[in-house]
Amino acid sequence: MKIKNKLTIHYDQKPIYDILLENDFSKLKDALIALGYEKRKLLIVTETNVAPLYLEEIKTLLTPIFREIVCFTFQAGEQQKQLSTVSAIYTTLIEHQFDRKDVLLALGGGVTGDLTGFTASTYLRGVDFVQVPTSLLAQVDSSIGGKTGVDFDSYKNMVGAFYQPSLVYINTGTLKTLPEHEFNSGLGEVIKHGLIKDKEYFSWISKHREEIARREPDVLKDMIYRSCEIKGDVVERDPKEKGERALLNFGHTLGHSIEKLMNFSMLHGDCVVIGSELASLISWKRGLISKEELEQIEELFQYFHFDTLPATLDYKEIVSATKLDKKMDQGQIKFILLHPIGNAKIDKTVTQEEMLWALESYKRLENL
Repeated sequence: MKIKNKLTIHYDQKPIYDILLENDFSKLKDALIALGYEKRKLLIVTETNVAPLYLEEIKTLLTPIFREIVCFTFQAGEQQKQLSTVSAIYTTLIEHQFDRKDVLLALGGGVTGDLTGFTASTYLRGVDFVQVPTSLLAQVDSSIGGKTGVDFDSYKNMVGAFYQPSLVYINTGTLKTLPEHEFNSGLGEVIKHGLIKDKEYFSWISKHREEIARREPDVLKDMIYRSCEIKGDVVERDPKEKGERALLNFGHTLGHSIEKLMNFSMLHGDCVVIGSELASLISWKRGLISKEELEQIEELFQYFHFDTLPATLDYKEIVSATKLDKKMDQGQIKFILLHPIGNAKIDKTVTQEEMLWALESYKRLENL
């Protein structure tokens, strides 16, 4: 794959925002000037793990172009992805008299991006916001496509809006400071892109897994670019998830149930990986992928040491929780299956019995 630095996302065949891939933050200032943001107010929304690493650098870099920079830092964790946090951001915006011409910037992972985007979509009926994702998962997935939102009680992403950023600025250098578990969690979404859309990409990931694990910069940039390209292509064709975009939910149906039942104590990417393994098992059971393909999928997931299905969970509770997922369609669960690797399809016929079979088979994959 050839390294590239820019992707443009379109809506109704018109360009709406760029994704820039850089090795540092040095070009962020010029990118914001190009958007006409000079002399406006900026609210940087970040969290307690990211702020000590990058907040001061971003403030110093951007102070010359903004009239005022305000910072809002919340406690890191999925548990903070709630309306109460959004309310606190509203209060900050109001107290500092932000108007419709001012800007929000999300500095952090997927939780930060979702919170900031939802706040931007609803404050004064919509203000601009910029995504500066610092986690792998956010860089390849949640920062792209305009999905914003918060969890409601223990129900994931139940409140939200489709609202596009004005820019996604990816500094791949931030991956150097990402804990290994979180880096690997992001790889769950990367591998998913290959499974649902590009068998050659899946094979490329398998071939380069050692370089990926070592976080070699050029390999990571190639990987992130291709994942952004795949997600960008899908969301351009289906910006509001009326059809094809649902393919991006491969592994999420059961993955979200596990995440919810674990009270969000597991990383999202790990739950998606478990869900992907279960969906792959059902795909194999139905004869849609070969035993060899199932083994290739499992081997790649095992290489990156993702968390496995917690033994404490009740399988029937996991299946029952899928009925509360926001992706339900007139009472039917929209499951994503492989036909085969690189060609995913939406399926509304997956039964509770098949899901239970997959969960019961999960611990004995090697014996199937």
